[in-house]
Amino acid sequence: MTQVRAVVLTYNRKAALEECLAALAAQTRAPDQILVVDNAGTDGTAEMVRSSYPSVELVVLERNVGASGGFHEGIRIAYERGAEWIWTMDDDVIPERDALEKLLEAEKALAAEGRPKPYLLNSTVLWTDGHLHPMNEVKFKLEPEQFVETSELGLLPARHTTFVSLLLHSRAVEEFGLPLEHFFMWSDDIEYTGRILREGPRGYLVPGSVAVHKTKVAHTATIEGGPRFYYHVRNFLYMLRGSAWTPMEKLSLSFTLCSTIVLYLARAGFGRDSVKTVLRGLRDGVKPVPPPTLPQPARQAGD
Repeated sequence: MTQVRAVVLTYNRKAALEECLAALAAQTRAPDQILVVDNAGTDGTAEMVRSSYPSVELVVLERNVGASGGFHEGIRIAYERGAEWIWTMDDDVIPERDALEKLLEAEKALAAEGRPKPYLLNSTVLWTDGHLHPMNEVKFKLEPEQFVETSELGLLPARHTTFVSLLLHSRAVEEFGLPLEHFFMWSDDIEYTGRILREGPRGYLVPGSVAVHKTKVAHTATIEGGPRFYYHVRNFLYMLRGSAWTPMEKLSLSFTLCSTIVLYLARAGFGRDSVKTVLRGLRDGVKPVPPPTLPQPARQAGD
């Protein structure tokens, strides 16, 4: 039987996590295990999980390593525990009751057509108003033949996506390693899935699988602004130096980076602090970075 381990990353959002865990428990095809990664929170989340959800595996990190470090650890642990599929999400994500069932049905549909097992499958991610969440929109592959063939199965070939209701196969971890924890936050999931999906039909959006990402606003890095925009600038430079993108795609990334910087500075009034944020990101984005890390071999059933 296919083994699915859900990985939920949380940080000081106890109420949101409780709603997420309730949604996981209510799935028509429940995950076989649930792993909660607490990113060194201080609001009593760990105590709540231990007392109210004793069957949930809890990992409390010693320090806040950001979303990138948290998913790095969660995916590593799930893989090393022997999960075939790793279902990732933030604590403010509420998957609809049949979200996981629909993702696994997509795998079966591909197998029935004799297509290779996918490396990843992704839910449609909405905001609370029912529209697509701008932070979690999927970028599609534009090869006409792939698009037509998979759309006949009700699937859309993905070029990159995010960690919100993402079903990641263990073979992808074996081949491509773990997400890049040094990103700290933003773009780590885009880089990781972009690296996995650069070649061949390896991943798909499953429109019938739906999750709601209950952020306070339907934000992107540019809309949110503030000093955290530093990570957007720095991490885009990391991606431009990486192997996830073709040369033409890197041109597009460069344009996106330049346009978002201009938009961010315009919204901030080209103030001193906003300019310093951008310059810090540009400076640090060209510093040496560590390569992807590989996890330990996965345990076999019964180990």
